[in-house]
Amino acid sequence: MLRSGMLARAALRPTMARRAMPQAGRSLATSSDMITLEIDGKSISVPKGSSLIQACELAGVSIPRFCYHTGLAIAGNCRMCLVEVKPGPPKPQASCAMPALPGQKVFTNTDMVKKAREGIMEFLLANHPLDCPICDQGGQCDLQDQSMRYGSDRSRFHEITGKRAVEDKDMGPFVKTVMTRCIHCTRCVRFANDVAGVTDLGTTGRGNDMQIGSYVQKTVDSEMSANIIDLCPVGALTSKPYAFQARPWELKHTESVDVLDAVGSNIVVQSRGVQVMRIQPRPNDEINEEWINDKTRFALDGLKTQRLTTPLIRQGERFVPASWSEALDIVGEGLAKSGATGNQIQGIAGALADSESMVALKDLLNRLGSDNLTTDQTGGSSAPAHGIDFRSNYLFNSTIPQVEQADQVLLVGTNPRHEAAIINTRLRKSWVRGDLDVGLIGESFDSTVELEHIGTDLKAVKDFVAGKGDFAKKFAQAKKPLIIIGSAISEHAEGGAVYETLAKYVHANKNRFITPEWNGFSTLQRAASRAAAYDIGFVPSKEAAKATPKFIYLLNADDFDPSSIPKNAFVVYQGHHGDLGAQYADVCLPGAAYTEKGVTWVNTEGRTQLGRAAVSPPGASREDWKIVRAVSEAVGETLPYDELVELRNRMWDVCPSLVRYGTAEKTSAIDVGLQALVANAGKATLPKGKTGAFQKPIADFYRTDAISRSSVSMAQGSQAFTHKAWHTHEAELPLASHA
Repeated sequence: MLRSGMLARAALRPTMARRAMPQAGRSLATSSDMITLEIDGKSISVPKGSSLIQACELAGVSIPRFCYHTGLAIAGNCRMCLVEVKPGPPKPQASCAMPALPGQKVFTNTDMVKKAREGIMEFLLANHPLDCPICDQGGQCDLQDQSMRYGSDRSRFHEITGKRAVEDKDMGPFVKTVMTRCIHCTRCVRFANDVAGVTDLGTTGRGNDMQIGSYVQKTVDSEMSANIIDLCPVGALTSKPYAFQARPWELKHTESVDVLDAVGSNIVVQSRGVQVMRIQPRPNDEINEEWINDKTRFALDGLKTQRLTTPLIRQGERFVPASWSEALDIVGEGLAKSGATGNQIQGIAGALADSESMVALKDLLNRLGSDNLTTDQTGGSSAPAHGIDFRSNYLFNSTIPQVEQADQVLLVGTNPRHEAAIINTRLRKSWVRGDLDVGLIGESFDSTVELEHIGTDLKAVKDFVAGKGDFAKKFAQAKKPLIIIGSAISEHAEGGAVYETLAKYVHANKNRFITPEWNGFSTLQRAASRAAAYDIGFVPSKEAAKATPKFIYLLNADDFDPSSIPKNAFVVYQGHHGDLGAQYADVCLPGAAYTEKGVTWVNTEGRTQLGRAAVSPPGASREDWKIVRAVSEAVGETLPYDELVELRNRMWDVCPSLVRYGTAEKTSAIDVGLQALVANAGKATLPKGKTGAFQKPIADFYRTDAISRSSVSMAQGSQAFTHKAWHTHEAELPLASHA
C-alpha cells in the first residue's frame, strides 16, 4: 500500500490547506482576530485559528515534538506534544493538531501529561538502536535531548529480544540513511511533497512494518533534498559528505550569506580551526525561511581544492610563484608595456565579486581614464541599453516573500528551480494552496508546479501581450499579476525586443502591475554580484563598449566569453580558484573566498546583507578590496582609502543602499524606468547569438561557479541528478572541467 508520497494535485491541496493555520512567530503577530485561553494558569490571547502548540509557545511554555514543524503540514504522528485540556476528554490531547478555543484551560505539566510523554518515549525507544556513540546526529539529536528531559529511567519492554531492523535507502550523494533509527515522524515525506515538490518519498506498510522510502529505489531528485537532514529529529537522515567529520560542540558558528546564487540565503558557516566543516541554513522569513539548496550546503568542499594561495606570474606556458611585491610590479609594468590608455583598460567583474572590491576597481579604472567596466555574463557590455539607470529595471521588485501573493505568474526564459531554488519553493507553496496559475515562455523544464507552456520565443511574448491564448486572457484578469524575466533574456539576441514588449505591456496595465503595495515586473538575477554591479554602475559607456582592450582586469571573472579576450592583451586575474580566468592570465592575484572575508552582498531583490569571515584566507590570499588598493599603488593611482570603514563611506557616496544592511528598499521612479526600457531596449547592442527559442540559463545546476566546479560533492550531484547516472558503488568521480 502506498501512502503520502504519490499524491495527485487534487489530493495534495486539501492536505496543505491545514497550513492556513497561523504559524508561530510569523503571521500570529499580524492577526487582529484574537481569542483568550488559559495555559498553566496564565491567561493569554492568541489569533483565532492558532493551534495549542503555537499558543503554548507564545505563552513561553516549551512543548516537546518530533513530527510538528512550523514549515510543514500537520501530521500528528508522534504524539509527543500531548497536553491536558479542559473542557475536553479525560485524556491527553495532541497540541499540534488541536485548535485553540476561547475559554480553554491547558495544562502542560500535570502528572497525566508527564506519564503520557514517558509512555510515548518508551514506545519510541523500544526499537531504537543504541547508536548514540557512533551516530552523526549525536549532540544535536532531538530524540536524545527529549529522552533525557521527558523520558523515564527504565523500560517495561523486557520481553523484546531483538529490535526491528530496516534496510537503508540510497537517496543519492548527499543524504546518508540509517533507516533503523527512523521514528516515522514523516517530516521528510511532507517536505519532499509539499515544499520541494517531488513525490520521491512516501511510506509503505503499516504498524511495525511501516517504512519510509522511495518505492522504486531511486534518488531524491531535488535541488532542495538535503533539507530533510535538518528536519530529521533522529540520526536516520544525515549528511553523507559530512559523515564522521566533526561533532557539533567542536565547531565555531558564523552567521553569513550564501553567494552561489542571487537569492542571498542566510546561512551559518560552521568551522573548526581554519577549515569550513559544514554550512547550514539560518532562519530568515524574509528570504529563505528555514531552507537552503543543496549547492549552498555542499559546495563547501570546493573551497579546499584548486585554490590560489600565492601570487603567480606567467613565464612561457607555465606559472611560477612570486611574492606580492613582485606580482604587483609585474602588473604595473604590464599596464605600461601594453600601451593601454582610457577605455583600452577593461575591468570585468564575475559572479563572486563582492561590492567593496567592485567599488574599488571602478574607482581605480575611472582614475585611469576608463569607463570600460562590465560583467562576465554573455552580453554584459550591452547592459546600459536595458535601462540600467533605474533599479526597478533589474531587480526582483515583487520581493521574495510577496511572491506568494501573486495570483498569476508568467515566467519568461527562466527556470526558477535552478536560478533561485528558494524562490521556487515560494511559488510551489502558493500553487499548492490553489491560489496560483503559472505560464512559461521559453524552454520547458521539470517544474514543481503545473505550467501552461505558451511558447518558446519572441513571437510567443508578442502573442501573449496581444491577448492571444487562454492564459493571456486569464492573466489580463489577475489582481496581482507577476512577470518574472530570467537573467538570460538580457543575453539573448532578441532580448532587447523582449524587454521593450513586456515593458510596454506593464506600462499599459500599470494600475494592476504597479500599486503602492505591489510591483509585478521582476527580473530574476542568477549571480550574487549582479544587482550590486548595476547599483554601483559597473557597466560601460557606449563609447567604452566599442573599445578593444589592451589591459584586462578580471575580478573573480570565470564565465566570460574567451573569444572576447584579445591575444595581445595583458590580463590580470584576481580570484580564489584556478578556474577559467586564471588560464588566460599573465598574473594571478589570490583573493579570499566568501567564507573568508566580511563584505557586502546585494541579492536579486536589492536587499543589502553583510557576509562575515568564518575562517582566515589560506596562504598569501588577501581580501579582494585590499588587493585592488595595492594594485592602485603599483599603477600610480593610489586610491584614497586605507581602512574598510573609509571604503564603505565611499560606497555610501556611490549608492547609499549599499550600506543599508538588512533591508530591501522599495524601488522608485518605476514608471520612468519602464519608459526608459521602452525607449532603449530596442537599441541594445546585444551579442551575436541564436535568435528564436529562449534557452534555460543554467544547464547544470551543480556546476555554475568556480567553487562548485571545484567541488567533488557537486561533481557527484551533477552525475546523479543532471546526468542521471548515480550508482552507490561507483568510484569517486573526478572533478568536472569548466567546459
